[in-house]
Amino acid sequence: MGMRGADGKYAKMPLEKVKNMNKTHKTVLSLEVFPPKKEEEFQNAFATMDQFKELDPAFISVTYGAGGSRSKKTVEIADYIQNKLGITALAHLTCVGNKKADIDEVCSQLKEAGIKNILALRGDRPADMSDEQYNSRDFTYAQKLVSYLKEKNEFTLFGACYPEKHFEAMSTRADLAHLKEKVDAGCSELITQLFMNNDVFYAFCDKALAAGITIPIHAGIMPITSAKQVATTISLSGTSIPKAFSDLVARYGDNPEDMRKAGIDYAIRQMQDLIDGGVEGLHIYSMNKPKMTREIVEALNF
Repeated sequence: MGMRGADGKYAKMPLEKVKNMNKTHKTVLSLEVFPPKKEEEFQNAFATMDQFKELDPAFISVTYGAGGSRSKKTVEIADYIQNKLGITALAHLTCVGNKKADIDEVCSQLKEAGIKNILALRGDRPADMSDEQYNSRDFTYAQKLVSYLKEKNEFTLFGACYPEKHFEAMSTRADLAHLKEKVDAGCSELITQLFMNNDVFYAFCDKALAAGITIPIHAGIMPITSAKQVATTISLSGTSIPKAFSDLVARYGDNPEDMRKAGIDYAIRQMQDLIDGGVEGLHIYSMNKPKMTREIVEALNF
Protein backbone atom coordinates (compact mmCIF):
# COMPACT_ATOMS: atom_id res chain seq x y z
CA MET A 1 0.00 0.00 0.00
CA GLY A 2 1.20 3.54 -0.68
CA MET A 3 1.32 6.44 1.75
CA ARG A 4 1.82 10.09 0.89
CA GLY A 5 4.67 11.98 2.45
CA ALA A 6 4.93 15.70 3.15
CA ASP A 7 5.73 16.29 -0.51
CA GLY A 8 2.40 14.75 -1.52
CA LYS A 9 4.08 11.78 -3.19
CA TYR A 10 3.64 8.15 -2.31
CA ALA A 11 6.22 5.90 -0.77
CA LYS A 12 5.87 2.15 -1.01
CA MET A 13 6.39 0.37 2.28
CA PRO A 14 5.55 -2.97 3.90
CA LEU A 15 2.00 -3.30 5.19
CA GLU A 16 3.15 -3.83 8.78
CA LYS A 17 4.91 -0.48 8.66
CA VAL A 18 1.92 1.22 7.07
CA LYS A 19 -0.25 0.02 9.94
CA ASN A 20 1.86 2.09 12.32
CA MET A 21 1.47 5.28 10.30
CA ASN A 22 -2.04 6.25 11.35
CA LYS A 23 -0.76 8.62 14.03
CA THR A 24 0.57 10.94 11.32
CA HIS A 25 -2.12 10.35 8.71
CA LYS A 26 -5.74 11.40 8.99
CA THR A 27 -8.26 9.32 7.06
CA VAL A 28 -10.84 11.34 5.16
CA LEU A 29 -14.49 10.38 5.77
CA SER A 30 -17.04 10.70 2.97
CA LEU A 31 -20.50 9.35 2.25
CA GLU A 32 -22.59 8.31 -0.74
CA VAL A 33 -26.30 9.13 -0.95
CA PHE A 34 -28.90 8.75 -3.68
CA PRO A 35 -31.74 11.05 -4.79
CA PRO A 36 -35.29 9.83 -4.18
CA LYS A 37 -37.20 8.23 -7.03
CA LYS A 38 -40.45 10.04 -6.25
CA GLU A 39 -40.97 13.78 -6.13
CA GLU A 40 -42.96 13.60 -2.89
CA GLU A 41 -39.97 12.00 -1.14
CA PHE A 42 -37.73 15.02 -1.59
CA GLN A 43 -38.47 16.70 1.73
CA ASN A 44 -37.57 13.50 3.55
CA ALA A 45 -34.39 13.33 1.50
CA PHE A 46 -33.37 16.83 2.59
CA ALA A 47 -34.06 15.90 6.24
CA THR A 48 -31.82 12.85 5.76
CA MET A 49 -29.04 15.06 4.38
CA ASP A 50 -29.39 17.30 7.44
CA GLN A 51 -28.64 14.30 9.66
CA PHE A 52 -25.60 13.37 7.58
CA LYS A 53 -24.22 16.89 8.04
CA GLU A 54 -23.86 16.15 11.77
CA LEU A 55 -21.27 13.48 10.92
CA ASP A 56 -19.03 16.17 9.38
CA PRO A 57 -17.96 14.29 6.23
CA ALA A 58 -15.32 15.83 3.96
CA PHE A 59 -17.69 15.36 1.02
CA ILE A 60 -20.93 13.64 0.09
CA SER A 61 -21.35 11.99 -3.31
CA VAL A 62 -24.74 11.86 -5.02
CA THR A 63 -25.59 9.01 -7.39
CA TYR A 64 -26.96 9.42 -10.90
CA GLY A 65 -29.92 7.59 -12.44
CA ALA A 66 -29.31 5.09 -15.22
CA GLY A 67 -29.20 6.84 -18.57
CA GLY A 68 -29.58 10.20 -16.86
CA SER A 69 -33.14 9.47 -15.72
CA ARG A 70 -32.57 11.34 -12.46
CA SER A 71 -29.91 13.85 -13.48
CA LYS A 72 -31.92 16.88 -12.32
CA LYS A 73 -32.53 15.24 -8.96
CA THR A 74 -28.81 14.56 -8.63
CA VAL A 75 -28.08 18.23 -9.23
CA GLU A 76 -30.82 19.31 -6.81
CA ILE A 77 -29.55 17.10 -3.99
CA ALA A 78 -25.93 18.08 -4.66
CA ASP A 79 -26.97 21.74 -4.66
CA TYR A 80 -28.63 21.31 -1.26
CA ILE A 81 -25.62 19.52 0.20
CA GLN A 82 -23.13 22.11 -0.97
CA ASN A 83 -25.06 25.37 -0.74
CA LYS A 84 -27.44 24.72 2.15
CA LEU A 85 -25.37 22.40 4.31
CA GLY A 86 -21.93 23.75 3.43
CA ILE A 87 -20.48 20.33 2.63
CA THR A 88 -18.56 19.64 -0.57
CA ALA A 89 -20.77 17.76 -3.02
CA LEU A 90 -19.45 15.19 -5.48
CA ALA A 91 -21.96 14.65 -8.29
CA HIS A 92 -21.97 11.29 -10.06
CA LEU A 93 -22.17 11.58 -13.85
CA THR A 94 -22.65 8.53 -16.07
CA CYS A 95 -22.14 8.53 -19.81
CA VAL A 96 -23.42 5.20 -21.16
CA GLY A 97 -26.84 6.60 -22.03
CA ASN A 98 -25.81 10.20 -22.69
CA LYS A 99 -24.77 12.11 -25.79
CA LYS A 100 -22.23 14.94 -25.56
CA ALA A 101 -25.11 17.43 -25.57
CA ASP A 102 -26.63 15.69 -22.54
CA ILE A 103 -23.33 15.82 -20.69
CA ASP A 104 -22.97 19.51 -21.56
CA GLU A 105 -26.44 20.22 -20.17
CA VAL A 106 -25.75 18.48 -16.86
CA CYS A 107 -22.37 20.20 -16.56
CA SER A 108 -24.07 23.55 -17.13
CA GLN A 109 -26.55 22.78 -14.33
CA LEU A 110 -23.74 21.73 -11.99
CA LYS A 111 -21.69 24.82 -12.80
CA GLU A 112 -24.70 27.05 -12.16
CA ALA A 113 -25.14 25.41 -8.75
CA GLY A 114 -21.47 25.90 -7.95
CA ILE A 115 -20.71 22.16 -7.94
CA LYS A 116 -17.06 21.69 -8.84
CA ASN A 117 -16.55 17.95 -8.30
CA ILE A 118 -17.70 15.10 -10.55
CA LEU A 119 -17.36 11.34 -10.21
CA ALA A 120 -17.10 10.32 -13.87
CA LEU A 121 -18.60 6.88 -14.55
CA ARG A 122 -19.60 4.81 -17.52
CA GLY A 123 -22.69 3.57 -15.70
CA ASP A 124 -24.98 0.62 -16.31
CA ARG A 125 -26.59 0.13 -19.69
CA PRO A 126 -30.26 1.27 -19.56
CA ALA A 127 -32.70 -1.61 -19.97
CA ASP A 128 -34.38 0.05 -22.95
CA MET A 129 -31.13 0.83 -24.80
CA SER A 130 -30.87 -1.05 -28.12
CA ASP A 131 -27.69 -2.74 -29.31
CA GLU A 132 -27.40 -0.14 -32.06
CA GLN A 133 -27.61 2.71 -29.54
CA TYR A 134 -25.17 1.00 -27.21
CA ASN A 135 -22.60 0.34 -29.91
CA SER A 136 -22.80 3.89 -31.30
CA ARG A 137 -22.72 5.75 -27.99
CA ASP A 138 -20.57 8.89 -27.72
CA PHE A 139 -18.64 7.64 -24.70
CA THR A 140 -17.56 4.00 -24.77
CA TYR A 141 -15.79 4.10 -21.42
CA ALA A 142 -15.44 6.40 -18.42
CA GLN A 143 -11.96 7.36 -19.63
CA LYS A 144 -13.56 9.04 -22.65
CA LEU A 145 -15.87 10.99 -20.36
CA VAL A 146 -12.94 12.04 -18.17
CA SER A 147 -11.06 13.28 -21.23
CA TYR A 148 -14.09 15.20 -22.46
CA LEU A 149 -14.71 16.83 -19.07
CA LYS A 150 -11.04 17.65 -18.63
CA GLU A 151 -11.13 19.69 -21.83
CA LYS A 152 -13.63 21.98 -20.11
CA ASN A 153 -11.23 22.33 -17.17
CA GLU A 154 -14.08 23.37 -14.90
CA PHE A 155 -14.30 20.38 -12.55
CA THR A 156 -12.20 18.25 -10.24
CA LEU A 157 -12.69 14.70 -11.48
CA PHE A 158 -12.94 11.51 -9.45
CA GLY A 159 -12.95 8.01 -10.92
CA ALA A 160 -14.13 4.56 -9.84
CA CYS A 161 -11.91 1.52 -9.40
CA TYR A 162 -12.43 -2.16 -8.65
CA PRO A 163 -10.19 -3.90 -6.08
CA GLU A 164 -11.40 -7.28 -7.38
CA LYS A 165 -11.28 -6.32 -11.09
CA HIS A 166 -14.09 -4.96 -13.20
CA PHE A 167 -16.25 -7.87 -14.29
CA GLU A 168 -15.77 -6.99 -17.98
CA ALA A 169 -11.97 -6.76 -17.81
CA MET A 170 -9.99 -9.61 -19.36
CA SER A 171 -7.48 -9.63 -16.51
CA THR A 172 -6.32 -7.68 -13.48
CA ARG A 173 -3.40 -6.34 -15.50
CA ALA A 174 -5.74 -5.11 -18.24
CA ASP A 175 -8.06 -3.56 -15.67
CA LEU A 176 -5.17 -1.65 -14.08
CA ALA A 177 -3.98 -0.50 -17.51
CA HIS A 178 -7.43 0.94 -18.22
CA LEU A 179 -7.48 2.56 -14.78
CA LYS A 180 -4.09 4.16 -15.45
CA GLU A 181 -5.48 5.58 -18.71
CA LYS A 182 -8.41 7.05 -16.80
CA VAL A 183 -6.12 8.59 -14.21
CA ASP A 184 -3.83 10.02 -16.87
CA ALA A 185 -6.89 11.48 -18.63
CA GLY A 186 -7.55 13.68 -15.63
CA CYS A 187 -8.81 11.91 -12.49
CA SER A 188 -7.51 13.45 -9.27
CA GLU A 189 -8.83 10.81 -6.84
CA LEU A 190 -10.37 7.34 -6.95
CA ILE A 191 -13.21 5.65 -5.05
CA THR A 192 -13.40 1.86 -4.97
CA GLN A 193 -16.32 -0.42 -5.58
CA LEU A 194 -17.44 -2.01 -2.33
CA PHE A 195 -15.31 -4.85 -0.98
CA MET A 196 -15.44 -6.97 2.17
CA ASN A 197 -11.91 -8.31 2.43
CA ASN A 198 -9.28 -5.73 3.35
CA ASP A 199 -6.43 -7.93 2.14
CA VAL A 200 -7.92 -7.57 -1.34
CA PHE A 201 -7.84 -3.79 -0.99
CA TYR A 202 -4.26 -3.69 0.29
CA ALA A 203 -3.13 -5.92 -2.57
CA PHE A 204 -4.97 -3.70 -5.06
CA CYS A 205 -3.21 -0.60 -3.69
CA ASP A 206 0.16 -2.30 -4.15
CA LYS A 207 -0.68 -3.24 -7.74
CA ALA A 208 -2.03 0.23 -8.51
CA LEU A 209 1.13 1.83 -7.18
CA ALA A 210 3.26 -0.53 -9.24
CA ALA A 211 1.22 0.50 -12.29
CA GLY A 212 2.08 4.14 -11.64
CA ILE A 213 -1.22 5.16 -10.04
CA THR A 214 -0.29 7.54 -7.23
CA ILE A 215 -3.46 9.55 -6.59
CA PRO A 216 -5.51 9.10 -3.39
CA ILE A 217 -7.73 6.01 -3.21
CA HIS A 218 -10.87 6.11 -1.06
CA ALA A 219 -12.02 2.70 0.17
CA GLY A 220 -15.71 2.20 -0.58
CA ILE A 221 -17.50 0.27 2.17
CA MET A 222 -21.14 -0.79 2.21
CA PRO A 223 -22.44 -2.14 5.53
CA ILE A 224 -24.38 -5.34 4.80
CA THR A 225 -27.14 -5.50 7.39
CA SER A 226 -29.53 -8.08 5.94
CA ALA A 227 -29.27 -11.47 4.30
CA LYS A 228 -31.18 -10.07 1.33
CA GLN A 229 -28.34 -7.65 0.58
CA VAL A 230 -25.97 -10.54 0.09
CA ALA A 231 -28.13 -11.92 -2.69
CA THR A 232 -28.63 -8.55 -4.38
CA THR A 233 -26.07 -5.81 -3.85
CA ILE A 234 -23.09 -8.06 -3.24
CA SER A 235 -23.78 -10.42 -6.10
CA LEU A 236 -24.44 -7.55 -8.54
CA SER A 237 -21.17 -5.86 -7.62
CA GLY A 238 -19.17 -9.04 -8.13
CA THR A 239 -17.60 -8.68 -4.70
CA SER A 240 -16.37 -11.87 -3.07
CA ILE A 241 -17.77 -12.75 0.35
CA PRO A 242 -15.20 -13.77 2.99
CA LYS A 243 -15.92 -16.88 5.05
CA ALA A 244 -16.07 -14.74 8.20
CA PHE A 245 -19.04 -12.85 6.78
CA SER A 246 -20.67 -15.94 5.33
CA ASP A 247 -20.57 -17.41 8.83
CA LEU A 248 -22.33 -14.31 10.16
CA VAL A 249 -25.10 -14.67 7.62
CA ALA A 250 -25.48 -18.38 8.41
CA ARG A 251 -25.72 -17.57 12.11
CA TYR A 252 -27.85 -14.40 12.12
CA GLY A 253 -29.47 -14.23 8.67
CA ASP A 254 -32.87 -15.40 9.88
CA ASN A 255 -33.02 -12.79 12.64
CA PRO A 256 -33.19 -9.28 11.09
CA GLU A 257 -32.18 -7.36 14.20
CA ASP A 258 -29.27 -9.66 15.05
CA MET A 259 -28.15 -9.60 11.42
CA ARG A 260 -28.27 -5.82 11.42
CA LYS A 261 -26.07 -5.63 14.53
CA ALA A 262 -23.65 -8.22 13.16
CA GLY A 263 -23.39 -6.44 9.81
CA ILE A 264 -22.70 -3.09 11.43
CA ASP A 265 -20.10 -4.65 13.72
CA TYR A 266 -18.39 -6.27 10.73
CA ALA A 267 -18.29 -2.93 8.90
CA ILE A 268 -16.86 -1.15 11.96
CA ARG A 269 -14.09 -3.72 12.34
CA GLN A 270 -13.33 -3.60 8.63
CA MET A 271 -13.15 0.20 8.58
CA GLN A 272 -11.08 0.44 11.75
CA ASP A 273 -8.51 -1.90 10.22
CA LEU A 274 -8.39 0.36 7.15
CA ILE A 275 -7.91 3.44 9.32
CA ASP A 276 -5.14 1.68 11.23
CA GLY A 277 -3.68 0.69 7.86
CA GLY A 278 -3.40 4.33 6.83
CA VAL A 279 -6.13 4.36 4.18
CA GLU A 280 -6.43 7.76 2.48
CA GLY A 281 -10.20 7.86 2.68
CA LEU A 282 -13.27 5.90 3.74
CA HIS A 283 -16.31 6.32 1.50
CA ILE A 284 -19.37 4.84 3.19
CA TYR A 285 -22.21 3.70 0.93
CA SER A 286 -24.83 4.96 3.36
CA MET A 287 -27.97 3.71 1.55
CA ASN A 288 -29.55 6.95 2.88
CA LYS A 289 -29.54 5.49 6.40
CA PRO A 290 -28.24 8.16 8.80
CA LYS A 291 -28.88 6.12 11.98
CA MET A 292 -26.80 3.19 10.75
CA THR A 293 -24.09 5.49 9.40
CA ARG A 294 -23.90 7.39 12.68
CA GLU A 295 -23.48 4.16 14.66
CA ILE A 296 -20.52 3.25 12.49
CA VAL A 297 -18.82 6.65 12.43
CA GLU A 298 -19.14 7.16 16.19
CA ALA A 299 -17.51 3.77 16.80
CA LEU A 300 -14.45 4.60 14.68
CA ASN A 301 -11.28 6.29 15.89
CA PHE A 302 -11.12 9.19 13.45
